[in-house]
Amino acid sequence: MDEFIFYDTLRQGLWISVMISTPILVVALVTGVGVGLFQALTSVQEMTLTFVPKLAAIVIVFWASMGFMTETLTSFFQNHLIPLIAGF
Repeated sequence: MDEFIFYDTLRQGLWISVMISTPILVVALVTGVGVGLFQALTSVQEMTLTFVPKLAAIVIVFWASMGFMTETLTSFFQNHLIPLIAGF
């Protein structure tokens, strides 16, 4: 295997991991900032107030984007990795 093929496959794999993780990370960031702003405005410093809404938002977004994640990974494996392994 050439270095070019190796690094190109690595680059594509890293890009796919960024695409897959972006929706969850964005929702976690927005939820965390919103809850932090709410805590700062109301002076409520409860630890579960930061954890529970963020966890709920992450689970909802993960459930909603699971099809996109599965389709992206499946197409990457079928169209790129399996032909490289099989030598096509």
